[in-house]
Amino acid sequence: MNGSRYDILFEPVQIGPVTAKNRFYQVPHCNGMGHRAPSGMAAMRRVKAEGGWAVVCTEVCEIHPSADISPHNEARLWDDRDIPALARAADAIHEFDSLAGVELGHHGFRAQNRISREIPLGPSSHTVVSYDPVQSRAMDKEDIRNLRRWHAAAARRAKQAGFDLIYVYAAHGLTTPMQFLSRRYNQRTDEYGGSLENRARLLRELIEETKDAVGDTCAVPVRICVDELVGPAGLCSDGEGRDLIEMLADLPDLWDVTVGDWSNDSRPSRFGEEAVHEDYVSFVKQVTSKPVVSVGRFTSPDTMVSQVRRGVLDMVGAARPSIADPYLPNKIKEGRLDDIRECIGCNICAAADNTYTPIRCTQNPTMGEEWRRNWHPELIPARESQDRVLVVGAGPAGLECAVSLGKRGYEVALAEATTELGGRVLREPLLPGLSAWGRVRDYRLGQLHQLANVEIYMDSHMSADEILGAEFDRVVLATGSSWRRDGVARYHRTPLAGLDEKVIYTPDDIMAGRIPTGPTVVFDDDHYYMGGVIAEKLRDLGLDVTLVTPAPVVSGWTANTLEQPRIQKRLLDKGVTIVANQGLVGFSDQSAKLACAFTGRETTIEANSVVMVTSRTSHDSVYNALAAMGDQVRDAGIKSFSRIGDSLAPGTIAAAVFSGHRYAREFEKPESDEVPFLREVSELGPWSARN
Repeated sequence: MNGSRYDILFEPVQIGPVTAKNRFYQVPHCNGMGHRAPSGMAAMRRVKAEGGWAVVCTEVCEIHPSADISPHNEARLWDDRDIPALARAADAIHEFDSLAGVELGHHGFRAQNRISREIPLGPSSHTVVSYDPVQSRAMDKEDIRNLRRWHAAAARRAKQAGFDLIYVYAAHGLTTPMQFLSRRYNQRTDEYGGSLENRARLLRELIEETKDAVGDTCAVPVRICVDELVGPAGLCSDGEGRDLIEMLADLPDLWDVTVGDWSNDSRPSRFGEEAVHEDYVSFVKQVTSKPVVSVGRFTSPDTMVSQVRRGVLDMVGAARPSIADPYLPNKIKEGRLDDIRECIGCNICAAADNTYTPIRCTQNPTMGEEWRRNWHPELIPARESQDRVLVVGAGPAGLECAVSLGKRGYEVALAEATTELGGRVLREPLLPGLSAWGRVRDYRLGQLHQLANVEIYMDSHMSADEILGAEFDRVVLATGSSWRRDGVARYHRTPLAGLDEKVIYTPDDIMAGRIPTGPTVVFDDDHYYMGGVIAEKLRDLGLDVTLVTPAPVVSGWTANTLEQPRIQKRLLDKGVTIVANQGLVGFSDQSAKLACAFTGRETTIEANSVVMVTSRTSHDSVYNALAAMGDQVRDAGIKSFSRIGDSLAPGTIAAAVFSGHRYAREFEKPESDEVPFLREVSELGPWSARN
């Protein structure tokens, strides 16, 4: 450990009948694997425990088919048949003397019950939060007794599976106890409605009954929302949120404190700094003797120490930082702060759950691949040959590839055409709100400086002929991509005719400092973050900006990263005009011609210029030139040449990092038609046996 500066983070903490070995607490977080991929989920949690987290929790765990949130892939304890899958996770966590926690949850009217086809339940009758044509029914007294019984039964199953902490979950507006607490959702007039004491009755009963069921050997934490961020209409940290904690102060074994819904609890870095929740949660330790944990995208060890020393928290809660670096506790303990992969708050991890896919991370390309591909975040196989590798291009794919190859022990040359390393992760962090994304570059530059076997060549434009003469065994092209200026994307599949190149701009132009004048249309047919960010930057520069999109909302895909409403609000607050459900079909005479995405009816708006945020073109000319050289490549001793990242196919930064990492791990493997990762497949026996 680096002196005694961080010793306080490694003190044990008593949580009811169990003891955490330090103050690092991986709070429950989704992962897109859950009950459908329990081996993958268990391996991912195992790596967290191996990395030093004292408490490692599952995602939310469904307790009953009356609250089925399929197709989301969460944990499940509907009956005893679900125990073995979760026991796999608990056992894996215990291998490293960490405590295993499970977050039991019943989603009430937030569950559409698409698979179970049960009618959703809730404190009152409400439409479900999606646009499914489904409405819940108000729970009667028998339903409440049933819920309490289901929860206690799930707690006993969790104990049987080996868990040490068994949650009562009342946060994020997601679960039935929280829905009973909230006056917005609870319009009951019986003893479970009206006053706060009545609305908290179900939560109190669930805590007491869970402790009765498992509290002899298991801790019972409560995950609670202390401020719904909706003012007096909901729980407030200076009102009913505080009153609730005071009312139940010492009943749970630990308070896991949240603020708002999931999109706020996992607030993207564009919209919140580290420790953003402190003002809301700092009161909790003042009114309870039980340990308190909360999150705040904690990436700085000094911030963590400050939270503990100032009495804000007892334990440092983390979801996203534990995803970006499962070894964060051990690296702090060992004084290896420069080796920490800091979370950038892009929420690509949340997008995985929202798209029902295994979790991924921009900073940590091994996340979600621990079992599927046997990838470890800190361990990588040693080199298998003496091959020398040339990596051309130092964007996110090239940087990750060079770092990973270097850690394997290969002799690597990294050639960058410009005078700075980073590519898109050098340029994009200069756009509004994206500064934290520069950590993708910073981490990899720090790792490169530790690798004597990696040589870096700046201002090195590598042609195909120059590559042939460079005397390398392997060549990796990570030459990136450029934004198109011809409108081709989803709305236009072929180039838009009649455009005046002098007044057509792309995000590359804006990032290079080439700025339009006068009223400007930003045509966003990309639907991720770039269109909104470019519109924000131009508006900050004083331009009149109209964002046009064929979609119903701005930056539509960012609903998956939990930021779409914030993006649209920010643009509106800044005075950006938003024109939705419209395609750009022409531009001339200082006017942009639009067409309704549904009817094709055309209108015009004033504009001096257009910024096309549509699709990108890979920089693949050098690759194509090498491919055309045939025998010359082999005669030069080049065993293989490959493309990675955006030069192979433009995508997210996370996809580029993954591509670079995958090449570094797999380039010696022979080509195969086998599925390149493990799957959890149910063995049904011969097909004929089912007929």
